[in-house]
Amino acid sequence: MELHLGMDQDPMKSLWVKIKGNTGAGEVTVGVGYRPPDQDNRADKALYRQIGAALCSQTVVLTVDFNHPSVCWKDNTAGHKPTKKFLECVDDNFLLQMVEEPIRKGAMLDLVLTNNEGLVANVEPKSSLGCSDHNMVEFKTLRVAWGVRSKLTTLDFRRADFGFLSDLLGRVTWVKTLYEREGQGSWLLFKDHLL
Repeated sequence: MELHLGMDQDPMKSLWVKIKGNTGAGEVTVGVGYRPPDQDNRADKALYRQIGAALCSQTVVLTVDFNHPSVCWKDNTAGHKPTKKFLECVDDNFLLQMVEEPIRKGAMLDLVLTNNEGLVANVEPKSSLGCSDHNMVEFKTLRVAWGVRSKLTTLDFRRADFGFLSDLLGRVTWVKTLYEREGQGSWLLFKDHLL
């Protein structure tokens, strides 16, 4: 196993480690960090750039205390603008949140995110280390998933022409089209137009 360490230059406390497996086993980039609760928008943008850069063509596990207690992971919703921006970053980068139960004070602050569904297993909260008010999160990375690329086809929304899409959807008379339709029927009709 070979390790490559990289400290960030942005105003975010983080450490990135690239772990190379034995021949043919692939590699995994592991990011560890802390986002203070009062972090400003500039630092948040720097964090999201780091995440995007790490995900370019790598298998990634990201463990960070993001300090976004208002995220509802079940519904993928948030109440505050900074938290919504965080969820957008998670969604835009197709990250999966692997922690299933609150770890600290009833909230999921310490997260394990990955872009490879079969990579992380056995995620368990543990007690705190020393005098810290943070609990540890223990998990395993499965080597068989290191070099495996997902066969799931995903769209790259960063390359989309949203102006053109908005123009096309703006040509539909939605009030007339969706008149007297139930929620599911409206959604299916909208989805058909969108696709």
